[in-house]
Amino acid sequence: MTMKRLFIILIISLALIAGCKKDETVRTSGTDTIDNIILKSNTYYAIGFSFSKSAKVSTLENPGPDIVLYVDSDSQPPKLSFQANNFLDSFSKYGEFADAATASQAFNSIASLPSVTWTGIADALRANQVWIYRTTAEQYAKIRIIAVVNETRNSIPYGECTFEWVFQPDGSTTFPVK
Repeated sequence: MTMKRLFIILIISLALIAGCKKDETVRTSGTDTIDNIILKSNTYYAIGFSFSKSAKVSTLENPGPDIVLYVDSDSQPPKLSFQANNFLDSFSKYGEFADAATASQAFNSIASLPSVTWTGIADALRANQVWIYRTTAEQYAKIRIIAVVNETRNSIPYGECTFEWVFQPDGSTTFPVK
């Protein structure tokens, strides 16, 4: 009988351990890189970035990414832009700065949502720019462009953007200041 009891206690313990769910903390800031590569499974898709998930997300997912990187190869030279699929003017350029230190200082000093004029895309992305982004749920992110790659690879326009970001998931208009 003791062996049977031990076995039952072990099974119950394993079931409890397996049933425990670890709370995963979602980042509200970080540095990430996205590109404009179009992938294909059954359909074509791209990988963008979701601030609420703090992760790269496929355009096939629901909800999809907040931003995707686009290369406008019709303009000369080709321009990189962030685009949002939310039918809302979601971007505002806070500023363009001479160097990384000045851009970083400006980015870090944004403590609350400044008075902004919204536009549909974050156009002509370059290093040392700072942008403000808003979701349809009126949540905000500040974005500092760290580096961009804008070139042709295998006869195809290629773009890549590395950015630092801080997101306010509670919908407030204040950002933590470093």
